[in-house]
Amino acid sequence: MQPAYYEDFNEIKKKIWSMLNNAVKDRSSPFRIPVFVCGEQSDFDGRIVVLRKSDEKNSLIQYHSDIRSDKITKLKANKNAAMLFYDKEEKIQVRLKVECAVNHDNDVTKESWSKTQHISRKCYLVDNGPGTVSDIPTTGLKPELDNFDYTKEQSEEGYKNFTVIQCKIKSIEWLYLAAKGHRRAKFDLENNKEYWLVP
Repeated sequence: MQPAYYEDFNEIKKKIWSMLNNAVKDRSSPFRIPVFVCGEQSDFDGRIVVLRKSDEKNSLIQYHSDIRSDKITKLKANKNAAMLFYDKEEKIQVRLKVECAVNHDNDVTKESWSKTQHISRKCYLVDNGPGTVSDIPTTGLKPELDNFDYTKEQSEEGYKNFTVIQCKIKSIEWLYLAAKGHRRAKFDLENNKEYWLVP
């Protein structure tokens, strides 16, 4: 017997948002760590990010980054990007086309920072930005911070590097790998259109 979302657009959308919402809370969800691809012309980069917010009403998802990351430069040059989610158990792949907004030292980042755990702030305390060349293998942290003993007050220093990337979803492409026949659909959110696609 096929699931409710096998051939029903509304059920498919319900399933997608349920998986995205769950991934924000459930650290073991495969949808929690999508691949994020950005760049322009011949300079594209993909990386794993951690899903931090899912907002169906506004067709928005977001994740955290460091303002010094090279993806920030890429997003400032081209705000369009793609995200890829895959759940092996559910046999569901979701591809998103998104338009990104980089938030730094504003109300969005203040709200997210206030909810960020002490241990998660560690990566924003590095002296040099992610991807900076180093002569030695390193965490990038000063020895006195390269442990879990730093204080909440010390962690506040990382806020200056903390960035929230908000991804406005323009389209969703869904693929269900069913044994009795795959199903594929596309949701064009900008034009409010839905299509079946050949898998």
